[in-house]
Amino acid sequence: MENLRILILAAGKSTRMKSKYAKVLHRVGGSTLIEHVLRAAHSVSPDIFVVVGHSAEKVKALVPGVKFVDQQEQLGTGHAVMAARESFSRFSGDVLVLPGDVPLISARTLEAFIKFHHEGEFTASVLTAESANPHGYGRVVRRHGNELNSIVEHRDATPEILKISEINSSIYLFNAPTLLESLTKIGNNNAQGEYYLTDVIEILVNQRLKVGAFKIAAIDEILGINTRQELAAVDRLMRRRKCESLMAEGVTIIDPDTTFIDAGVEIGADTIIYPSVQIQGKTVIDEDVTIHSFTRISNSRIGAGSVVLEGCVIVDSELGERVSAGPYAHLRMAAKLADTVKVGNFVEIKNSTLGAGTKSMHLAYLGDATIGKNVNVGAGVITCNYDGVKKHPTIIEDGAFIGTDSQLIAPVRIGKDAYVAAGSSVTDDVPPESLAIARGRQAIKEGWVKRRKQKE
Repeated sequence: MENLRILILAAGKSTRMKSKYAKVLHRVGGSTLIEHVLRAAHSVSPDIFVVVGHSAEKVKALVPGVKFVDQQEQLGTGHAVMAARESFSRFSGDVLVLPGDVPLISARTLEAFIKFHHEGEFTASVLTAESANPHGYGRVVRRHGNELNSIVEHRDATPEILKISEINSSIYLFNAPTLLESLTKIGNNNAQGEYYLTDVIEILVNQRLKVGAFKIAAIDEILGINTRQELAAVDRLMRRRKCESLMAEGVTIIDPDTTFIDAGVEIGADTIIYPSVQIQGKTVIDEDVTIHSFTRISNSRIGAGSVVLEGCVIVDSELGERVSAGPYAHLRMAAKLADTVKVGNFVEIKNSTLGAGTKSMHLAYLGDATIGKNVNVGAGVITCNYDGVKKHPTIIEDGAFIGTDSQLIAPVRIGKDAYVAAGSSVTDDVPPESLAIARGRQAIKEGWVKRRKQKE
């Protein structure tokens, strides 16, 4: 939206969490608190400032593409906005102030809030909600209709005001010049010695300026996080919502209570997800995929019609269509499996490409390998890619057959339609359509056992 600047307050320390990291760096639903807030903020304006204090460098590294304001001392919400005065001194539009710890706030709610503010021609507006248990929250006292009379902190409220269930969300929209002028008038004459943004609201009301109160129906959107218990509660809520959304779009989730799917994950219709599955990051799963229990998939793509069996770990990898993986396969570091590949029990694939129709069904390690189409990799095969100093590639061309318990000592190439005999340790390239046997010749010593016993 034009002429709108956003200020996110992210300087606070997570004191009640007993953490050395800033509160906004803690994670729910697969992302940090600040990342969730920024996702909603970007939908209404690209002009975003973030106030940082504790763990400032970590926050800056996490959220590029925004401007930062350093708050050296943390002396309340009003003080945090004061730290941004220089950055806002020539700005004449509106300022949306967002706490950095409200991960459930939605773009739709922010858009409706801004529309309310503009249509009501308010100097400032406050986002509010009804709470069944408003203990500890500031109460919203209305003048009439949508106009605010005051915000009364819980500790200062009379018994009559404590009966009010409408609470302050700490999300505000201000006319920037009016906000900056009012900040010069607030003080810190309170028990905490801090500067509060609610004092700006009081100043504007006393000046007979219009202050709006915009009440939303879903209080969950304004839930702030101060404890590990609240972090866990919001995480559960966010993950449940993700499951509900996916089920509404045609995904079968057998047990949503034990299924953990991050907010950024995309899953196609008619996919089936069994209990105790974790799907993380920016994973994309196409239609008609089946994912069995105890599997973790992170930042990967799974093609249509694929089956991931029990206990697989798939990270930063790509599976084509109709691939079968597992049980207990480990795919990592840009593993890429083309259509119809089969990877079975206890197979680990790292930084390798497997062509269409290739199979590796048992107890193999394939690292830094380029493997063609319709290759058979026997049980116990290892690409020996590391010489103690650096990694080396293995190339296996189309149609090759690698016998059980073979070691391919890289760098090495196995030619098209070549065979490697079981138990071989291959150090030299194998030409196409050749048989490589690289093992000791079998010797039979008849009567050896009897002679040995006679010596004893």
